Amino acid sequence: MGAMAVEIRLLEGCPRIVSSQCLVDSILEEVVQEKRELFGVVYLNTKNEPMAHEVISVGSLNASIVHPREIFRRAIVESAASVIIVHNHPSGDIAPSTEDRELTARLVKAGKLLGIEVLDHLIVNSRREYYSFAGEGELEKMKRRFAKGAKYFQ
Repeated sequence: MGAMAVEIRLLEGCPRIVSSQCLVDSILEEVVQEKRELFGVVYLNTKNEPMAHEVISVGSLNASIVHPREIFRRAIVESAASVIIVHNHPSGDIAPSTEDRELTARLVKAGKLLGIEVLDHLIVNSRREYYSFAGEGELEKMKRRFAKGAKYFQ
């Protein structure tokens, strides 16, 4: 099944993204019940209203290959002000992996250069539990390191 066959759909209950929980609550079962790792993006306007959304990558049981250019290509086309990254962990463990953290840091850095803010990176599971990089303060730490001129995020 290709990436286009699996879709992230937002419910009308969250027309403006005001919290990570709002977005998690609006993701349909196709995402959280998927047996493979899905990596999706929600593109937002300046009022945090979803403009578009898509699945960027459908991976294996425990991995998904994503590159910043795939995330930001549509963000540029849509003139998105910001993005929220969402992916599932079919294992049920919502703890971010080293790869999740490294990718998030790359996306924060790329977004900063492009003027498209990464508002959050959410990891969800089938029990609707989630890990929020913004909620845990990790995004802010990454942004501060980048602002200080750090070449790489540690």
